Amino acid sequence: MSQALPPPASLYAERLERFEDEADLHALSEAAIAAILDGGGFGWVKAPKASIVEQYYRGVLLVPERELIVGRMDGMVYGAAQLQKPSRNNEAQAFSVQMMHHFVAPYARGHGLAREILRKAEERARALGFHVLNLDVRATQKGAIALYEAEGFTRWGTHPAYARVRGETIPGHFYYKKLK
Repeated sequence: MSQALPPPASLYAERLERFEDEADLHALSEAAIAAILDGGGFGWVKAPKASIVEQYYRGVLLVPERELIVGRMDGMVYGAAQLQKPSRNNEAQAFSVQMMHHFVAPYARGHGLAREILRKAEERARALGFHVLNLDVRATQKGAIALYEAEGFTRWGTHPAYARVRGETIPGHFYYKKLK
């Protein structure tokens, strides 16, 4: 594993609508693969090739119901999250949005970047008119759970067979936060 990065001079999160250059795409892919290898993957258990992750993120930007929030330290991408809007025919749940695939590369943790990404996702959800932000997380992700609870999310349930990783069944927790 890479050595932890020194404290950044700048730390922020932003919505990414397109990749201005390949550097952001490569940095995002590298950070995602590092998070997967560290056990904090977002569905992936084994790290795919960088080209697959890059293709995935290119696709995310094409889906109208998805928004990509990236976290930067000193201008470089080290983490991300996605907002998944409900489909247009889902009128009953049109007031809520799902945050998913929230991660920070392990070598960039400890500086508050995950919190910045989360807060930007909340800000964006409010700006889009959503009233509730939902998310779920593996029960093994103690740091993420502590962050969500510190930021005012309410755990409403636990699924005892949420994920299967390396032959082990892992529980997961479900959270929501009222935005308005």
